Amino acid sequence: MPSSFCKLGLSTGQFALDQPPGARGRPRELEARDILAIAGRAGLSVLDVARQPAQADGSLRGALPRPSPFRLTLTAQRPDRGAEAVEADIRAQMLRLGVDRVDTVLAPSATDLFQPLGGALWDRLRALKDAGVCKRIGVPMYASDDPVGVARHFRPDVVQAPASLLDQRLLLDGSLATIADMGIEVHLRAIFLNGVLFLPPDRAPSHLRAAAGRISRARRLIAEGRSDPLQAALGFALSRPEASAVLVAAATAAEMSAVVAAALSPPPDLDWDEMAIDDPEALKWAAA
Repeated sequence: MPSSFCKLGLSTGQFALDQPPGARGRPRELEARDILAIAGRAGLSVLDVARQPAQADGSLRGALPRPSPFRLTLTAQRPDRGAEAVEADIRAQMLRLGVDRVDTVLAPSATDLFQPLGGALWDRLRALKDAGVCKRIGVPMYASDDPVGVARHFRPDVVQAPASLLDQRLLLDGSLATIADMGIEVHLRAIFLNGVLFLPPDRAPSHLRAAAGRISRARRLIAEGRSDPLQAALGFALSRPEASAVLVAAATAAEMSAVVAAALSPPPDLDWDEMAIDDPEALKWAAA
């Protein structure tokens, strides 16, 4: 097993537990149960629980293996109704999930922390950490957020940030390396760029046309390197020394199995620098 495999983590963002059965008519909870079982057997440790309707939390609770092998990450709601409401929401979600404590609680965004109620929100998250409700607190960020500045100001335990073989902005400018050197865990997200790398050129959204040439070039380089987009995307993200965790999402058990198999394969020998794109519209869409 590659040493980098231990970084692999899972997001529930594509579980869609509040939606009707999938295309095959299979209940979403059963699909989620199989995804989580595969992830647990493979040794994935981080499970990022996406914000979802309350009933979906109950379904996720039923799908989780017992005992759960995962370090759960939750994301707080926006502080519009005050810090007390934020804490009440977190505790209610934990109750629905059937857990007494979680590993990490994230602020909703870096932007929210700079709103009038943002300071109180962060103080409340620190109080939850001090009370043992969570082990770590963190902030999800975008390239436009001045990640290093935010990290220096709030000193979170964890930062979530988008980075991939096409969107290398926070890697090339040294932001994530600087944050990691501060002793902060860096969790990479959006490593599949909303599926950009998997789309045939003629099916790419219109706002990606300016970057179509660079994306096609990346696909060609991957093929010439006897690899495929899934293995390349995972190989790049898992190889990053800045990353403590690399979050992926899967909608089906088959997708989860494919991710595990690709992550266990030797990383492809590719020129990552040649694959970076700099089109603002493409990167904005891909990192969402």
